[in-house]
Amino acid sequence: MIKSIAIFGSAFNPPSLGHKSVLERLKHFDQVLLLPSFTHAWGKVMIDYSARCELVEAFISDIGQKNLTLSRLEEEMAVGDESITTYAVLVELQKRHPNASLTFVVGPDNFLKFSQFYQAEQILSKWQVLACPETVNIRSTVIRDKIVKKSDISHLTTPKVATLLSDEKRFMFR
Repeated sequence: MIKSIAIFGSAFNPPSLGHKSVLERLKHFDQVLLLPSFTHAWGKVMIDYSARCELVEAFISDIGQKNLTLSRLEEEMAVGDESITTYAVLVELQKRHPNASLTFVVGPDNFLKFSQFYQAEQILSKWQVLACPETVNIRSTVIRDKIVKKSDISHLTTPKVATLLSDEKRFMFR
């Protein structure tokens, strides 16, 4: 039987209930890899990578969806501060899982820019691409803005993520 793997790449800067609403619709996959961006292709300023991975692990724990796994593949592939392309990630994942069916999941922001992705046509010809907008419109930007204003974020993310984000020294937003 062919294993079905969905790859959900995001900055997870931080994980939000919007991300969760996408993941809830991916339960039919054998495995869903949550793949935090090591560096951002379009230069977005992000929380430290290791801290974002810790947030994703807390997020996965809170959600309790059995098929979710944190993937630090971009960190393994990284050379300096160069961004890692989706195409390179999919090539590497296919090498590691040669008999798996890979599906790259894109949110609404990246779906609109998909033609700008490196090797977009190659991606479409070799793998499945699933556009999966969130059903809960909560963006990471809103969480960061509320943290800066010292406002409550408990209704915007999961409990463990909200608790971690309350540590101002580790998660600085400006």
